[in-house]
Amino acid sequence: MINVNDLRPGVTFQMEGNIYVVLEASHSKQGRGQANVKAKVKDLRTGSTTIKSFTGGEKVERAMIDKVGMDYLYNSGEAIVLMDQETFEQIEIPLNHVEWEINFLREGQKVIVRKFEQEILDIELPTNVVLKVVSAPDAVKGNTAQAAQKKVVVETNYEVETPLFIKEGEEIVVSTETGKYVGRA
Repeated sequence: MINVNDLRPGVTFQMEGNIYVVLEASHSKQGRGQANVKAKVKDLRTGSTTIKSFTGGEKVERAMIDKVGMDYLYNSGEAIVLMDQETFEQIEIPLNHVEWEINFLREGQKVIVRKFEQEILDIELPTNVVLKVVSAPDAVKGNTAQAAQKKVVVETNYEVETPLFIKEGEEIVVSTETGKYVGRA
């Protein structure tokens, strides 16, 4: 069991049959009353985020999450296929479980799969990934009142706003958390 006062980002716990990972946690104490803990958590089964409130001293059950390194092989149309780097066993994860992550996956990329007991929860990507630009419109002259941006399409068919100097064929770094352009590769 984990005391809710010890909740920190990255901690996983079980509550009401769901498995959560803490994204943010804040503690507040007012006057003589007990401390309150508010935690922004992500449900690892559904992917939804919510805020949970606890009274100081409450306990939640720890969830032991296994992390397995795997290689992304391909998208079958209904699921993504991954291969374990050690046993060469292949698994499939339905596309509806990885709707956001699929925007940043390219063949051969290494990912971490989170498992609870034998249930596959989701995949964890690196913070930033390098993707190749496959379509970039030419910059329009005189279009620079502010920091000018244009939309480009990367190899995963994801659309990213980039500075005007990015051209087709270049590799760019994209954040997997925000989906925004970070820099050139």
